[in-house]
Amino acid sequence: MGLFSRQRHSAGEQTTTTVIAKGCEVHGEFRLASDMQLDGSVHGVLKSEQGVVVSCSGRLKGEVWADRIVVNGQVEGSCHANVIEILNQGIVKGDIYCDNLSIEQGGKFLGTTHPGESQQVVMLRGKTAHTDNSESARENDELARAEAKDLVSVAANRKSVQKSAKSAS
Repeated sequence: MGLFSRQRHSAGEQTTTTVIAKGCEVHGEFRLASDMQLDGSVHGVLKSEQGVVVSCSGRLKGEVWADRIVVNGQVEGSCHANVIEILNQGIVKGDIYCDNLSIEQGGKFLGTTHPGESQQVVMLRGKTAHTDNSESARENDELARAEAKDLVSVAANRKSVQKSAKSAS
């Protein structure tokens, strides 16, 4: 059984946080558009479009998918997120799929890290299509290299102009 509450973040903006209370144990699959705070125990799959916080009394066994995961309790299974923080009392056992992982002193991670997911699943009229972002990433890398070369060229030209100005004076 969850407890639902509304919290104000800024004037006119409200967000909802779903709380699984301490002493509460639930099994199954959760899909949330909101944040979740886990003070109790969840066994199964948890998918949130926003953040998941596992407090020091919280336990999660299974899979968790979220934009941001903060662990100060225990997680056993796989974590998929853009940002994962393991706080000083946090313990994660399993696989982490993330490009931005931080572990505070005292936090524990026993498992394997993997880069963030490189494929996106897109729903098209009831059919699932996988799109590979590697081509897009390759194009972005080439663009970044070209911009870096331009910056080096500009810096070299600036030094040349400065030397010419000093020689002329």
